[in-house]
Amino acid sequence: MIKPLMTLALLAAFAAAPAMAADKMAAPEKAPNAQQERMKTCNAKAADKKGDDRKAFMKACLSDEKKAYDSKMGQCNTQSKGMKGDDRKKFMSECMKKAA
Repeated sequence: MIKPLMTLALLAAFAAAPAMAADKMAAPEKAPNAQQERMKTCNAKAADKKGDDRKAFMKACLSDEKKAYDSKMGQCNTQSKGMKGDDRKKFMSECMKKAA
């Protein structure tokens, strides 16, 4: 009696697997976070570099990009003093998108 139940359970699991895989493939992609954006920018700048030169360049580039992002975030925070909720969220989004 146990063997048929185990077989039935395994068949059900295998039948559900393609449906679960299709759900994961159809999920909308998330927008890249700040670190991913910095990596993308620095990667494009380092296209012609190789080995240790590339490694050193990427380290410096990512550090510089992070400092610029933090500085911009500080400026936007200062400008948003007194704002709350959705108004602040909207302002911060627009402020961070502006060119430095």
